Amino acid sequence: QVQLVESGGGLVQAGGSLRLSCAASGRTYSIYYMSWFRQAPGKEREFVAQITWSGTSQYYTDSVKGRFTISRDGARNTVYLQMNSLKPEDTAVYYCAARASYIQRDDVATMAAAYSYDAWGQGTQVTVSS
Repeated sequence: QVQLVESGGGLVQAGGSLRLSCAASGRTYSIYYMSWFRQAPGKEREFVAQITWSGTSQYYTDSVKGRFTISRDGARNTVYLQMNSLKPEDTAVYYCAARASYIQRDDVATMAAAYSYDAWGQGTQVTVSS
């Protein structure tokens, strides 16, 4: 079992920055990928970014490219999401998720599918005011 705990959410003005953290514990050796998702009220959970557990590869959804950066601290078993130039439409509960098995590099659909992940954190609220 892998346990995930997010932190770092809050209220920020448009154009501001926040850094989210996701600390993993338990069977971290089984993790292949870590991703961030978000869910706004009344909307589906949306893929945001992914990083391999080795930290060698990252992938972003188009709406956050150039603004968000996903990274990993191997010594701390922690994944981060640095969010810059925040917009009101970034307002959502942000979740981190872990997946234990390999995804083909071009299989974006599986990468972005919430059902394909094995463990989830409890979520952290990000609110961006205009």
